[in-house]
Amino acid sequence: MAKNPLHLIAKQIVANHKGLLAADESEKTATKRLASINMESTPETRRQYRDLFLTAAGIEEGISGVILHHETMEQSASNGTPFVKLLQQKGIIPGIKVDAGTADLPNFPGEKVTEGLDKLAERFKKYYEAGARFSKWRAVITIGEGIPTDFCILANAHALARYAALSQAAGLVPVVEPEVLIDGTHDLARSEEVTTKTLQIVFKQLKAHKVDLKGTILKSSMVISGKECPTQASPEEIGQATIRCFTKAVPKRLAGIVFLSGGQKAVQATENLNAVVKANPGTWPISFSYARALQGPPLQVWQGKPENVPAAQKEFIKRLKANVAANAGKYTPEMEQ
Repeated sequence: MAKNPLHLIAKQIVANHKGLLAADESEKTATKRLASINMESTPETRRQYRDLFLTAAGIEEGISGVILHHETMEQSASNGTPFVKLLQQKGIIPGIKVDAGTADLPNFPGEKVTEGLDKLAERFKKYYEAGARFSKWRAVITIGEGIPTDFCILANAHALARYAALSQAAGLVPVVEPEVLIDGTHDLARSEEVTTKTLQIVFKQLKAHKVDLKGTILKSSMVISGKECPTQASPEEIGQATIRCFTKAVPKRLAGIVFLSGGQKAVQATENLNAVVKANPGTWPISFSYARALQGPPLQVWQGKPENVPAAQKEFIKRLKANVAANAGKYTPEMEQ
């Protein structure tokens, strides 16, 4: 009996302590990134930004797949090789972000719902033909006074499940991302409560939509104190709380879990990943799916200058190696030297 290709791809994504590079920033977010180095955002400068990371020598040693923005799927590296083909040549799986971003949830102040289900099946067909083999959909859950509401969580979970079912029907592994935002004054216990509830509702919806969990990846927030919380949890506390949450909410048959960095500083995200991996009893394969935590430090080295590309790529590979080590529970502070 032939093995299910979705199962094989999902397994490959979280194999050998490798992770996903989230290079799928929207035009708005990419503009903010480039503005931080006083660089104008245009299709060409965004291409150069992607090129900086995707052409780095050795990226395939730590990255199993790259989540692309649809603009990037149609662009090429500086040597003229299409980015999708470049990744394939390196043995890296191309993926695609398919949601259309968040919008205010009517009648629920301070809460968002993700859009983009319209004609998604048609877009999946085009992305598959273009070489994508996995996809990603992000929902956001905000912790605040009186929120999140059950309705907001359910609305986003329902959309995530519909997306995941459509993705698998098109032959793409869904990366389901219900991000519990780090913004706020909430403490670790409140983060654990909300993240647990969110994931329980998400997996209930995935089951209702008959989504194959062996061909599904969860992209999750860590259970972490809010940025403005006066008491910040230690990496060990974050690791233990995160695994407690997953034990209550995440089915064992899920293909794997990748973590978003979600506003954490680069080294902080690495330290916390290391702690979560150490706390995991081996129930699920765990990995990372970082954007800013991998790209932020090299971006500051690059400054948009061609002569800085080698140094920036060296910094990128350094961050990548640190996270691969953390993904094995073997990260040490000496790796930052």
